[in-house]
Amino acid sequence: MCGLAGFVGTGSRDDLAAMTAALSHRGPDGDGFYLDPELPVFLGHRRLAIIDIAGGYQPMWNEDGSVGVVFNGEIYNHAELRCELIAHGHRFASSHSDTEVLVHGYEQWGPSLVEKLNGMFAFAIFDRGRKRLMLARDRFGEKPLYYCRHAQGLAFASELSALALHPAVSRTPSRRALQKYFAYGYIPAPLAMFEGCAKLPGGCYLTYDLNDAALTVKRYWRFQIDPDESLGKDAEPALVEQLRALFLQAVKRRLISDVPLGLFLSGGIDSSSVLAATAQEIDPQRISTFTIGFNEPSFDESDYARNVAQFFRTRHHEEKLDLETARALIPSVLSHLDEPLADPSVVPTLLLSRFTRRHVTVALSGDGGDELFAGYDPFKALGPARLYQYLVPRGLHRGLRRLADLLPISTRNMSLDFKLRRTLMGLSYPPEMWNPVWLAPAEPAEIAELFEEPMRAEDLYEEAISLWSGGGSLGDRTLEFYTNYYLQDDILMKVDRAAMMVSLESRAVFLDNDLVEFCRRLPYRFKYRNGTRKYLFRKALAPLLPSEVLARRKKGFGIPIAKWLRATPGFSAMPSRTDLVRAAPIERRWAEHRGGRADHRMALWGWLALQQTISAGQTARQLRVA
Repeated sequence: MCGLAGFVGTGSRDDLAAMTAALSHRGPDGDGFYLDPELPVFLGHRRLAIIDIAGGYQPMWNEDGSVGVVFNGEIYNHAELRCELIAHGHRFASSHSDTEVLVHGYEQWGPSLVEKLNGMFAFAIFDRGRKRLMLARDRFGEKPLYYCRHAQGLAFASELSALALHPAVSRTPSRRALQKYFAYGYIPAPLAMFEGCAKLPGGCYLTYDLNDAALTVKRYWRFQIDPDESLGKDAEPALVEQLRALFLQAVKRRLISDVPLGLFLSGGIDSSSVLAATAQEIDPQRISTFTIGFNEPSFDESDYARNVAQFFRTRHHEEKLDLETARALIPSVLSHLDEPLADPSVVPTLLLSRFTRRHVTVALSGDGGDELFAGYDPFKALGPARLYQYLVPRGLHRGLRRLADLLPISTRNMSLDFKLRRTLMGLSYPPEMWNPVWLAPAEPAEIAELFEEPMRAEDLYEEAISLWSGGGSLGDRTLEFYTNYYLQDDILMKVDRAAMMVSLESRAVFLDNDLVEFCRRLPYRFKYRNGTRKYLFRKALAPLLPSEVLARRKKGFGIPIAKWLRATPGFSAMPSRTDLVRAAPIERRWAEHRGGRADHRMALWGWLALQQTISAGQTARQLRVA
C-alpha cells in the first residue's frame, strides 16, 4: 500500500517533493522520484512495503527504461500474470513483485492490462516512447486517485490534499460537489471537493498524450447485475458449493504478504466468515484478530467478536474504549479525511485501524458483503415501501411524516424512531430516489435553504436516477446503487482514509473478481428470501460458522453521535469555513437538536465534517505557501 503523486507540464521538483511528502502516512517506508524537466514529467511515490520488501521500490521500470510505474495497491493474481508474461518472453528482475507485473503487462497489453487485474489499485504508467501517461483505478475504487486538468498540463495524486499542493490546482470548494455532498452524504465520483479537480471513478482509466495534450477517460468495467433467471431451486445445492469455493479462494488470495497480517472481527457474519475461511488456510492459533468495544451497550460488539474468536481459538486482541475518548478524536479524524464524509462510523473505523496497526501491517475486512448480498436494512424495507407507495396517496405523506416526528427521540444506535423517520422521508420521493434520500444528511428543500438557490431533486440525484433507469427488479437496482455509489464513495473511502492515517493496509475480501462475477449473475431471490438477507451466503458458510453468528441480527458499526451532538459544547460555535453554505439553517438545527425537539444528527455531522475538512485544507495551503 502506498501513495503516488505527479504531474505533466508546469511544476518543479519542490512541488513534487511537497505533494509526495503529504502522502507520507500512506507510505512511511521510503520514497522515490522520477524527474524529466525536458518533457516535462514528474512522478513521486511513498512506499508501505508489503510484497517484495527488498526489491519493490518505485518508480519501477522495464529493462530499457521505456515504461515506468508508480503504484498503490495489491494485485492478487500477479503470480498467474507473471507466468503468462514470461511465456510471452518478458524478463523479470524481481522474484515476486506485483508492481513489476504492471510494467510488463502494459508492454504486452497496453491499457487493456486493467481488464486482467484482480486486485485493488491506483497507478500511473508513463510510456516514454509514446509520450503517454496512463492513470487507472480498480473496479470498485478501493484505492483513491484524484487529478486536475489545467491550462499547463495535468496533475494527479492519491489524495486531494496532496494534489492541491501543486501550484496550478485550486483549493476553491466546488459548489456543485458540496450540494451533492449534502444530498448523498459523500461526494460521488467523478466530482471532487475542489473546482477543476476530479476523482477518477472506479473501473476507469485515463490517458494523457503529451504530444497534443489530449485527455481521455474510458470505463473498462462497471458493476451491473445480469441475473441468470434459469437458476431454480434445484440449482441451489450446486450454487452453495460454488459460492463457498469462490469465497475461500478470495480469502486465500488476500493472505499473500511479506509482513504480519490480521483480521478485523466484529462478530457479524461477514467478518466471521473471513475468519472461518482464513482458518482453512492458517492454523487458527496463528491468526490475529482485532476488535474494539465501547462501554455503551447499544454500540458495543466486543462480546460477539470475542465469542467467535474463542470458537476458532485465534490470537484475539481487544481494546475497550470509553466513548469520551472516541469523541475527543472527532476533530482530528474529520480534518484528515481529505474530502468531507457524513458517515460517523469513520471514527470507530480509525480507532480499530490504529489498534490493529500496533500489531500488524495488513488487515482483511468484510467490506462489500452487504452490497453484494443484500445485507442492509433497506432491502427489508423494499417490499413494505412498494406497498406504501401503492396504498398511500402522495398527499398524505407529509402528514404521516409529521406524526412520526411526534415520537420520542432516542439517541440509541439505529433506534426505531430514527429508522421510521428516515424511511418515511425516502418514501416521499419516487423509487429511483429512495436509496440516496434514505442515506442523505439533508433532503432537497433543506439543501436549497443551505445554498439559497432552487434545488431540483432530479438534479441532485441524477447519478442514482441514471443508474436506476438501466432496468431490472427493485432489489437488483437497489443492489446496483449501493455497490456502484455507496460502497465506492462512502464505505471504501472511509476505510481507506482511516486505515491509511495509521499506515495500515486493508483488504476487502468480497471484492474479488471471480466472487463478484458470481454475485452479478445470481438472481435476487438467492440474496434476499422471505426476510432473510444474504440467504445463499449464509447457507454457503453455515458449515464453517458457529450457529449464533448466523442467528445474530445485523448491528452497524457506530457511535452515539446523536447523543454527543446534543451534549458536546463548542461544536455549534464553529465558524463557517465557506461562504457557499449558509450557517443560519444549521444553527437552527443545532438549537432543535440540543433541545431534544428533533433529531438532526446526520445533517449536523455532515456540517461538522465539511467544516473540519475545509479548515484542514486552508491550513495546509497556508503552510505550503509559507
